[in-house]
Amino acid sequence: MLKIGWFSTARGDSSRNLITESIKAMEGGQLNAKIEFVFCSREPGEADKTDIFIELVRKYKIPLVCLSVKNFAAAYQQQLAVKGEILPAWRLEYDRKVMSLLSGYSVDICLLAGYMLIVGREMCQKYNMINLHPALPDGPKGTWQEVIWQLISDKATRSGVMMHLVTSDLDRGPVITYCSYPIHGPAFDPLWQEIGHTPVYKIKAEQGEENPLFKAIRRAGFARETPLIIHTLKAFSEGKIRIDENKQLIDSAGNIIKGYDLTSEIEAAVT
Repeated sequence: MLKIGWFSTARGDSSRNLITESIKAMEGGQLNAKIEFVFCSREPGEADKTDIFIELVRKYKIPLVCLSVKNFAAAYQQQLAVKGEILPAWRLEYDRKVMSLLSGYSVDICLLAGYMLIVGREMCQKYNMINLHPALPDGPKGTWQEVIWQLISDKATRSGVMMHLVTSDLDRGPVITYCSYPIHGPAFDPLWQEIGHTPVYKIKAEQGEENPLFKAIRRAGFARETPLIIHTLKAFSEGKIRIDENKQLIDSAGNIIKGYDLTSEIEAAVT
């Protein structure tokens, strides 16, 4: 049985949906795994949606560990984040405190499921951590919002979702699994025609995330995120993918792999 450590900031509905669907797969026998603990970087009372997530975890009777990164930062009189900054000393201390709180648990893999913090080098080395990124392996970096705007700016024809090993190189750890999907065709072409040659900065200013093309791309990607995560965890639980002592991804025969294309499996799951 695959033993999972679950990391989340739990900012929204997708965090609850992901853990709910994963537990359904475990209880239904589709996924031979168990969540050993849930770690949340917020504490009860910080945010309404996070509180709902915390209550859900308690309902499932999964051990819960919380440590507020906001409060931890305040104690150091530091800002939460500065884009592009190498992790400051207080963030490394936060990771060390998290590892100390989790020292009593033994897990095979840690899943970052809506965990909104960059993971420091020491934590990457201690745990085998995997994360979802809402783009193809060679696609845009950044948040899902930044990815979509870049896709629109590039007039891309396809996008995807990938799972990757967490390293200190943000969003660019070794690819574990991925799937792709078209963002042109009957469902998308009229939306591309609507924006024509309008610059992205103008679409952002006038419509923002309410732009129909933006929303359509998000729907397509979001629908594939949970299935990809569950299929990836299943591959680990069945021994089809392993992470060796050198943090290399290998298959059941011990061969180094560069990512499995699960497009056909994911498309079957979303149709």
